[in-house]
This record gives sequence, C-alpha cells and structure tokens, in this order.
Amino acid sequence: MSGTLYLVATPIGNLEDITVRAARILREADVIACEDTRQSRKLLDHLGISKPLVSYHEHNEAARTAELIERLTAGETVAIISDAGTPLISDPGYRLVIAAIAAAIPVVPLPGPNAAVAALSASGLPTDAFRFCGFLPPKSTARRKIFESLRSEDCTLIFYETPHRILEALEDLEAVLGPRPVVVARELTKVYEEFLRGAASEVRTALAARPSVKGEITLLIGKGSAVEVSTTTPEEAVRELEQQGVPRMDAIKQVAKARGLHKRDLYRSIIS
Repeated sequence: MSGTLYLVATPIGNLEDITVRAARILREADVIACEDTRQSRKLLDHLGISKPLVSYHEHNEAARTAELIERLTAGETVAIISDAGTPLISDPGYRLVIAAIAAAIPVVPLPGPNAAVAALSASGLPTDAFRFCGFLPPKSTARRKIFESLRSEDCTLIFYETPHRILEALEDLEAVLGPRPVVVARELTKVYEEFLRGAASEVRTALAARPSVKGEITLLIGKGSAVEVSTTTPEEAVRELEQQGVPRMDAIKQVAKARGLHKRDLYRSIIS
C-alpha cells in the first residue's frame, strides 16, 4: 500500500502561524522534503521535531522526485514544505505532485500561510477577483511586456518581487499601466511588517528615500481606470497617457489594444 504525500504550508515569518495539523503531520512524516534544510531546521527545532530531511529544489527536482516517489510507493509518508508559505506557489513541488498523481499516490494539501493572500486581505484593494502572477522577470523589457499583457485584466494583480528590484518594477509599472493604485506589502507577519499604499510613483518615492529596501515584498496593483477611452478620441487618449509619463509607443499600444485598433494606423494618425 502506498504512502501519502502531504503539502504542508509553513509560516511566512511568524512561527506562531504554524497550524496544529501541520505540526502533527510533520511529526508523523517518515521524511520531510524541503528547499533548504538549514532554513527548515529552524522551524522544526522550534516545534521540537526531529525527522529526516531531504533537499528538494529547482536544481535537483528530477532526481529527487524519482527518489521520493519510490519511498511513497513503498508506503512511506512524505511531507513537502517550502522555505516559507504554501508549497508549489512560486516554490518547488509541482513535478513531485504530478508524479504522485500519475502513480495513484494520495496528495493531501494542508492549507495555511500564503503571502499573496495575506497581502491582498489587508491591502485595501478589491478582493472579489484577483490574479496571482508569481515573480516578476528581472529585466525591464520583460517586466514591461508582462505589465502590458495584463493591462486589460479587470482584477487586482499580485506579484512577488525582490527588494533590490522593487524600485525599477514600480517605475516600469507606472510607465505601462499608468497611475493605478498600488500596495507594497513588506515583511508580512514579521516585526517590521509594513504596507505602503498610493500611486506607483508615490510608493516608489517613499522607498527611494530610504538608505536601502529590505525584506520579502508582495506587490499588488489595483484595477485600471487609466484612460476612459469612451469619451476621448484615440489620439487624445494617447496624449493623456503621454502626459502621465507613458512613452509614446507604449501609449499607442495601450490605446490601440483598448480600442481594437491597429497600432500602425493609430501611430500614423498621431504623427500626421
């Protein structure tokens, strides 16, 4: 009889956020797979749990998946945890889950801490519909393409971002999406938890004034009201975006997409 694969959510900062069920499963598991054994050991020591740990990260997923499936097939119980939060959500584990399902091994999720949902709940932005988009690309060009592709989304957008790239990300965000409401949630559940709210330029100015930006960051972007195109001509809509600091070609792309026009035709009408 096969064992069970448990996906165990762990605290994103405050160790008191571990659930009673999660602690029990970690105590009962035969082996715990984790991103960084040193990081996970801190949590397990806090809980008084001593169990075999195996590393499971993006660089060894293929080999480790085969090993863990073999153990599960032999009847062992395997718990997978990430360094923080819910496994598979911008963290390793997808390959193992797919393999377990294919082998008819039970996969059991243990819900718990998640930075994206925690940030959304306290952001003050609409929560009726949202889209989690994971980590933003490290390069500006790729970031702007992502923002452009999401411009028509009618929901709150959620990203993870690193502290050393957040200023550039906010700059790209405003260049493409305009002055939307933005929330930067930093160090969630930790001692220096902080929410910065405002337009992208305002939040960026506040962060840029600091000697440095530190901590885990969740970036949330509110629904767009960028340009009410129904009451303006396409050319006027482009000019309004340009006045907000959006580069001309980006403004043309945004308006053309919103109006269902060809970018080339709109460009010609702008320069004529």
